Amino acid sequence: MSSLSYPASRSRFSLEQALIAILIGLLIFGASLVMFFIGFQVWYAGRIFPGTWVAGIDVSGMKQEEAVQRIAEGVTYPQEGKILMRAGDTIWTASPAQLGLFLDPQTTARNAYQIGRTGWFADQLRTQFNTWYSGHDLPANMVFDQRTAYAYLTNLAKEIDTPTVEASLAMNGTEVVVLPGKVGRSLDMQKTLMAVSAQVQTMRDGVITLFINESAPVILDASAQAELARSMLSQPLILSLPEGETDQGGPWTIDPQTLASMLTFARVQKETGMQYEVRIENAQLRNYLLQVAPTLSRTPHNPRFTFNDESKQLEVIQPAVIGRELDVEASIESAQQKLLVGEHSLALVMKHIDPPVTDQSTGESLGIREQVRSETSYFYGSSQSRVQNIATAASKFHGLLIAPGETFSMASAIGDITLDNGYAEAMIIIGGQTIKGVGGGVCQVSTTLFRTAFFAGFPIVERYAHAYRVYYYEKVAGNRIDTSLAGLDATVFVPIVDFKFTNDTSNWLLMETYVTPSNSSITWKFYSTPDGRRVDWDTTGAVNIVPAPAPLYRENPDLKNGELKQVDWAAEGADVTVNRVVYQNDQVYLQDTIYTHYQPWQDVFEYGPGTELPNSGSSEGE
Repeated sequence: MSSLSYPASRSRFSLEQALIAILIGLLIFGASLVMFFIGFQVWYAGRIFPGTWVAGIDVSGMKQEEAVQRIAEGVTYPQEGKILMRAGDTIWTASPAQLGLFLDPQTTARNAYQIGRTGWFADQLRTQFNTWYSGHDLPANMVFDQRTAYAYLTNLAKEIDTPTVEASLAMNGTEVVVLPGKVGRSLDMQKTLMAVSAQVQTMRDGVITLFINESAPVILDASAQAELARSMLSQPLILSLPEGETDQGGPWTIDPQTLASMLTFARVQKETGMQYEVRIENAQLRNYLLQVAPTLSRTPHNPRFTFNDESKQLEVIQPAVIGRELDVEASIESAQQKLLVGEHSLALVMKHIDPPVTDQSTGESLGIREQVRSETSYFYGSSQSRVQNIATAASKFHGLLIAPGETFSMASAIGDITLDNGYAEAMIIIGGQTIKGVGGGVCQVSTTLFRTAFFAGFPIVERYAHAYRVYYYEKVAGNRIDTSLAGLDATVFVPIVDFKFTNDTSNWLLMETYVTPSNSSITWKFYSTPDGRRVDWDTTGAVNIVPAPAPLYRENPDLKNGELKQVDWAAEGADVTVNRVVYQNDQVYLQDTIYTHYQPWQDVFEYGPGTELPNSGSSEGE
């Protein structure tokens, strides 16, 4: 029995060994495969998988930045491609890049890198294998910029576009010549742009037939109008003011050469069909008349009055100005009519404009019956130039009228503050410092007007305080200081900073200003009709006092050694709140609050190089 069982036992042993060997082989193969896969992934980490091409360019194994450079060098179609554009017998050649096609190498390289790295793990393996085995050729990522193409076609259109020319009369100097019509041409930008977009994105060279729109002229015989045109050009056209208005010069002569440039032919529908009509071209004649118009124009201005406190009547101190302007359109029409009948002399058509108030207006009609408010401020210690500026500025408002409902702008009324307008140089506050400038002292005028409007009960629309307390504006009669006036100042810096208030009554308001240098005072008067207003007000006075900073010393190379000059003066900082209640017939009509923040201000001294400075204060740059 034992001899018979031995072979069977050995056979089983051999089968087991074979199975074990196969299993071990499979394990070794699987481990090798895993090791190969891991090695493959490690090797191509950060690199493009093998078999990847872009537009015929092999980028296998490259990092993205390497692929970007390789793609940028290899894809040359945008620069080297050729697009021919044809319009009749004319051909233009452009590269795709000139027409707005650009390579995006970064996006293209990124797309190549993403092959085999998206989707499920099994999908990634399958894609990696297929790419390696069969290859994967990606198209280059291209960007078409329509703006670039549009700009190129716009320049092209400058060569192509030609206007439609109607059969007309032309001028060769003053000679009348009949010109034939011409067909107009224009590049159809939209259709051509679509054709360009389609062609360049094929990535092939090609020919594009440009889309050209044509517009045919209306062909008419203009010879019948030639004699009329010659008649119109036979003499100069003489323009003059109407009789009785010769104060502004003239006459003005349009010579035949200039007149010839104004001739045009308008198409008009007649019973016999479309015909040309000779006319002066309105736009050119209008331009000519608009150049003349400013010399003829006169802005209407109300008269200026003073109120006679005894007679209660208005007295004219400056007559009204009747406005006048050239009626351009009516003058053009008159010229057309006269030239067509052979006349060459033209009286310009004028329009006259009355101001709202005339010299004959009465206080009764305007509602100016008595003084309703008067305020006086004082400028003791002012320099001669500052007094000059106060007087000059105040004169701009003497006798001025404010209409019912009008918001009055001081900056608009005062105009330009210049040396030519009578102002002098004096100290002004600007740019965070007190310096010498034209018009210093005008704020004495604006402060006085502000207080007059404030205490008269009118709405304050726009008011700005000074950067720091200016003690001029707290002075009262006798050169005393009244600190309750702190916060009741107003600054004006034309045209940026303004003071405005509204005459919210139904009557006109007359202003009078009086400057008395001997008394260092300016008085502002309002005349109108009292409407039962009275003003109650209170003030916090100066609170939150901030001491002035230590003096500042700065070197001025224009000063001598040892020379010390003060250019700015100290003032304490403070806050002031003024409350106002306006009653009308004992009913509250208006409530408002004027808040002012004054900055602390330091003394500023300038010194010459080498000057020994006092121990107190600081130097600029410390």
